[in-house]
Amino acid sequence: MRTTHRQQGRTHRSAYWSTASLFLAIALVLSACAGGNGGNKSSGASGGNGAAGEAQSSSAAPSAEQAAAETPVQGGELTYALATSPDTLDPARSGLAVASRVYRSIFDNLVVKDANNEIKPWLATEWSVSDDGLTYTFKLRQDVKFQDGTPFNAEAVKFTFDRILDPNTKASNSASALKPYASSEVIDDYTIKLVLSTPSRAFLVNLTQTTLGIVSPTAVEKYGDQFGKNPVGTGPFKFVGWQENADITLERNPDYNWGPETASNQGAAYLDKLVFKIVPEEATRIGSVQSKQVLAAETVPPQNIAALKADSNFQVLQVETGGLPYTLFINQNKEPWNELKARQALQYGVDIGSIVKTLYLGTYEQAWSALTPSMFGYDASLENSVQPDADKANQLLDELGWTVGSDGIREKDGKKLTLHYVDGSPNREKRNDIAVMIQQQLKKIGIQVDVEITKDVATKVFQNDDYDIYGNSQVNVDPNALSQFYHTAAPGVLGNIAHVSDSQLDQWLEQAAVEKDDTKRAELYKNVQQFIKDNAVILPIYVFPYTVAASNKVKGLAFDSVGYPQFGGVYIQK
Repeated sequence: MRTTHRQQGRTHRSAYWSTASLFLAIALVLSACAGGNGGNKSSGASGGNGAAGEAQSSSAAPSAEQAAAETPVQGGELTYALATSPDTLDPARSGLAVASRVYRSIFDNLVVKDANNEIKPWLATEWSVSDDGLTYTFKLRQDVKFQDGTPFNAEAVKFTFDRILDPNTKASNSASALKPYASSEVIDDYTIKLVLSTPSRAFLVNLTQTTLGIVSPTAVEKYGDQFGKNPVGTGPFKFVGWQENADITLERNPDYNWGPETASNQGAAYLDKLVFKIVPEEATRIGSVQSKQVLAAETVPPQNIAALKADSNFQVLQVETGGLPYTLFINQNKEPWNELKARQALQYGVDIGSIVKTLYLGTYEQAWSALTPSMFGYDASLENSVQPDADKANQLLDELGWTVGSDGIREKDGKKLTLHYVDGSPNREKRNDIAVMIQQQLKKIGIQVDVEITKDVATKVFQNDDYDIYGNSQVNVDPNALSQFYHTAAPGVLGNIAHVSDSQLDQWLEQAAVEKDDTKRAELYKNVQQFIKDNAVILPIYVFPYTVAASNKVKGLAFDSVGYPQFGGVYIQK
């Protein structure tokens, strides 16, 4: 029996979504990236059932329905300050959530996930799934064009997905999101069959991710490796220009008329222009909103939230999404962190609760698991399961033979106990400050922490494996995202930052990827989370709330199911 989903006259809810939604909380959590956010759920790869937050008060993000209830005004320019710069605007190649916040307006997807965790049509009007779960056949819209005039059709979809598989593309999170796509067959101009190598419960929902936005084949062939600086999609805004480390400018796509039902405005955008300003320094970014140099800015520092909420000239919007929280991964390729007791000493030696409270002033939640609370299969029993305990940490290190030297740092066989802590620059979401606080805390149990801040994380961490501990996060939609970070990595494949390798863990992850019974699937992911905690694979730090400060003149700003801003319905009140 084939499962078919049509645009009209039928529900698009599958058994997966109807049952899975029972496990989800609409907790507002942004953990992300690179994970793209820092407790922001970053734009990433495959993932579970995160739900977008809807407006609960003046400080919550408005839903698309609420945004649509207002009377729009045509024209104007929105300036939106970003905390960091995208690395590229090529969806296939970026793993950063900040990049997704930009190209979400440039590119569209085959399908979209709504606030009830149901999959709805977008560029695809209907789809069917074969009994064995290996074939997905999509019917496509016939009235869509790319911003360069290229017709959107089945060939464009095939081109987009096959390009991600091409090693020459050097795909980032898109490759994980697309798994286990193997090939596709163009049935006719507006029908395409996608073939998987193995069944996947996450595949359909992953097609909603920004990293799988459909690109113009004409533009990719024209610009080659420079496509990321000249992006062309079918979205509501067209790319105009990018001044490095300064701003990215988009303009209204006047032909746009195919937004999904989840969007407050399914037609052409109200704004004439959308300009993303790159403003890494916190005080400058928020000051630019207060001084009206920009109309909106992301990632509001905790110390500024109360004052902005109290000022009638501004609004503070907050939304949390699902994925992987900001997490410190302990590199098991390095000694002595390949030993469980050494990693457990880090677990007990770091007071994560005090770090989160001190740095984020109650605006961030402490993370307890490898998943954020809004994700399908999240194990709430892990909350408060590990508490700081210096005596336990010292005992474990004593048992390993590390003795305290005259300078207070432990030694063994003539070597000092050091931890090489690598973090990126700039200091996004105070992550560098976390490193400093951990350095101070671990010194008390005899561990010397050498903090290295680098602008080249890709080389340092992912190519050279030159770190003992490194933090990352990821925006995601399905817990299958855990596989990228915790399944034994194939030779030459990047992603498992902790270098954990365990056959039982692999088995749970593999079974959960195809398990049809959602109750069993949730239990498998709880097993995974318990293993990660019990084996001290990581130190979960915080769940990131994506927070935007904006002038009260900015109306209609809404967020999609993973917390990315939607600008098609935004207008500037006169």
